[in-house]
Amino acid sequence: MPKIKFILLLACLAVMIRNAWSQTKPDEQAQAYLKQFRSDVAKSMVGKKPEAIVAYYDDNLRLMPAFQKTIVGKANVLAYRKAFASRFDVREYNMMEMDVIDLGTLVAEVGTFTQKMKLKSTGKDFDWKGKYLNLWKKQENKTLRLITEAWNYDHPTDDANQLKFADVPNEDVAVMSHVNINNNISFELAALNRLMEATVSQHDAAIWAQFYADDGMFLYSGQPLRKGKKALEDFLVEHCKGLPVFEKLDIRNDHIDHLGMYVIEYASHFAAVRSGDWSGVGLGKDLRIWRREKDGSLKIMWHIAMYD
Repeated sequence: MPKIKFILLLACLAVMIRNAWSQTKPDEQAQAYLKQFRSDVAKSMVGKKPEAIVAYYDDNLRLMPAFQKTIVGKANVLAYRKAFASRFDVREYNMMEMDVIDLGTLVAEVGTFTQKMKLKSTGKDFDWKGKYLNLWKKQENKTLRLITEAWNYDHPTDDANQLKFADVPNEDVAVMSHVNINNNISFELAALNRLMEATVSQHDAAIWAQFYADDGMFLYSGQPLRKGKKALEDFLVEHCKGLPVFEKLDIRNDHIDHLGMYVIEYASHFAAVRSGDWSGVGLGKDLRIWRREKDGSLKIMWHIAMYD
């Protein structure tokens, strides 16, 4: 092989390897579609017209709100949106995209939101800030359909009970059947989750931080978004100082999407805890996007967690 051809081949291989681990943005059409969705959501909430954004929904849309059990299906999600509009008078709502990534068959978007609203029954005003993680499925006609919507708040929420809607059909994922360990990916995630159970139970911030990629993001409930190794390490050290004693912690998943370099994990946890004379049981849900790193390890790229 002539020397010049060999050099060109090496250069092409280097580009291919670099691109394999680069995070790709969706095309301009998809990004414009997502921008329109954010605008339409704001109009829908302020205008009290939940049905106005149903066209974006996949039939099996999975809604993972803070302080509400998981809601599945277009009709049930619409029922939730209508219940929310009946209870709250939303004055302002804005979504701000932070990052959007093409995962192959899916598109993932992470961002923040602000909402100002009034509880109709009491007239109490709320000025809340939060963060979201949405997953979109690509259609044959190059449009997108929302398959997962998850969000929580950046601060403690004393009125969390007002965010529960008992009459809306939901699924108690934390106590339902979970993924069987019957292939390499389900085995790998089960092993990582067992390690995470021990790590969290032992309040081991150093190991906990190693679950995340160097550029990873943790959208923890009641806290601002943390991004990057240093921010995550600092947060987890402080967070672990305030954790209770875990008498039992069970972390499992009920659905996994293996997309090659990326793995989407829908997880939940059951925690029996105590602190001094107090004890209790907590249930929650997680959406994690894992990424296969250059050394073959699986690390969390984006992670959002919500209490039920």
